Amino acid sequence: MDKIKQFKNPKIAIVGCGAVGLFYGAKLALSGENVHFLMRSDYEHVKRKGIKIESIKNKNEYLSNPLVYNSPHEIGPCDLVIIAIKATDNNSLKNLIPPLLNKETAILTLQNGLGNERFLAERFGQNRIMGGLCFVCLNRTSSGVVKHIAQGAISSGEYSGLPLPRTHDIALLFKNSGVPFLVAESLIEQRWKKLVWNIPFNGISITAGCIDTEKILDDESLCFLAQELMKEVIDAANSMGITLSDALIEHNIRETKTMGAYRPSSVIDFVEGRPVEIEAIWGEPLRAAIKAGANMENLNDLYHSIKALDDDRTKVLDS
Repeated sequence: MDKIKQFKNPKIAIVGCGAVGLFYGAKLALSGENVHFLMRSDYEHVKRKGIKIESIKNKNEYLSNPLVYNSPHEIGPCDLVIIAIKATDNNSLKNLIPPLLNKETAILTLQNGLGNERFLAERFGQNRIMGGLCFVCLNRTSSGVVKHIAQGAISSGEYSGLPLPRTHDIALLFKNSGVPFLVAESLIEQRWKKLVWNIPFNGISITAGCIDTEKILDDESLCFLAQELMKEVIDAANSMGITLSDALIEHNIRETKTMGAYRPSSVIDFVEGRPVEIEAIWGEPLRAAIKAGANMENLNDLYHSIKALDDDRTKVLDS
């Protein structure tokens, strides 16, 4: 990239049209942005039926004529590429992303876990890369239909350093679509802040028998384990010079109570036989924390329990 482009009337591509990609892509398109959805299995259905957002707390929304494509070559170069595929599908990006790039295209990944920005930077250049953390409860209930349960804010930062003019321009795009959007001084701090929630609640939901967050909070021992894991992740971040407060523990408990019987994305993937983002959500943070000298006994146990359950599940699916 020769320079950092400011975003005015950008052409936007959404790569990965599960719950996150559909929700934020539809919000942007409904606000008048030029959004192009790259789809696979849902292509025909969404082209005919559009995208529906069914919200528990807000009004339902319907994008009747989304711009839908099944090839990145049909979309062509864009100003902004938003990545919302699972981290387990990252290798597919090596072929999907290049047709969407010009010299100044920015890439915003909304994926969970650690390591995604590094993966993208190594292949497409670090100056293109931004990360976004979605603090939202969403489930894709059928083709082109997203259930919005709670929250919806995004925290975003630049992979290469401090916010740039484009960071604020992109923030404005989302804000104009009704999405709260925080421009973060430190992307890695926001990554670990979200891991404080993702690691315990996505993980325990699987290891405790594929349960929802309400059941975790209602069980004294599981709720205690969730708090212990949150404390462990906070301490690990602090050992790496990333300042997180223990107040996040009570904040996350309080926010999780508002979600009701929410099933995190990882448990849905596990139950429905899809790959689970084990390395991005649990493995990469565990290895980074151990490298920094942090004691990660609970996360180590959780990580290996999830891997064992996933191995057993894979054997059943393959049999």
